[in-house]
Amino acid sequence: MNKKKNILLSLLLCGLVVSCKKAENRESQSKVSSHIMTKEQKDQLNGEEVLKDFIEGNKRFQNRMATVRDHTKPTRKLITGHFPKAVVISCSDNRVPVDDIFDQGLGNIVVGSVAGNFVDEDLLGSTEFACAVAGAKLIMVMGHQHCGAVKAAIDNVRFGNITATLYRIRPAVNISLDFTGMKNSRNNEFVKYVCENNVRLALSEIRKKSPILKEMEDNGKIKVVGTLYSPADGTLQLVK
Repeated sequence: MNKKKNILLSLLLCGLVVSCKKAENRESQSKVSSHIMTKEQKDQLNGEEVLKDFIEGNKRFQNRMATVRDHTKPTRKLITGHFPKAVVISCSDNRVPVDDIFDQGLGNIVVGSVAGNFVDEDLLGSTEFACAVAGAKLIMVMGHQHCGAVKAAIDNVRFGNITATLYRIRPAVNISLDFTGMKNSRNNEFVKYVCENNVRLALSEIRKKSPILKEMEDNGKIKVVGTLYSPADGTLQLVK
């Protein structure tokens, strides 16, 4: 009888320890998720460090270990200003949740979204402001596999105002005609190839059409990179 009581007591104590550990983890997560980056913390970073942080955050996202965040308090704290460490130019597709993909809190990223993640004057202006004024250290152009806008550009779709949008993506289709294999939107490998070239063209547009950002990159004040995201598994591929 005493032996059974001892076993039961041991189980209860183990359960108490596990509960305490879980409570500690929840408290720790709460502290992390409510943190808002300060200007001083952001100023100490460089583009390479921000990119490394994003890659590590993406690994947490892939492995379902992303931080649990309560946005209520951080949202109110950001009313008077924020200090972003990066700009991500991405597709407006809702399968590409930028903050989640990199496991970043509110205020850390300036997100510029447009179907097909191309760069135009408006996005360049927003990016210049984020880097030259707000002090962002990294510019990332992020395309994604199975992009509907890229597929529509490949098919030369013409419909309403989207015609002008797809016109901005067509150059990526044109430079992808050296692809060996079927060159249509049903071939996922060709679509991926066009998506990669679309990212490369956006990077080229940034450097060609924004002397401000080009000078900042040349002087090591910012880092400019291209990536391709896979919605299927959450992985990220660097595009050079």
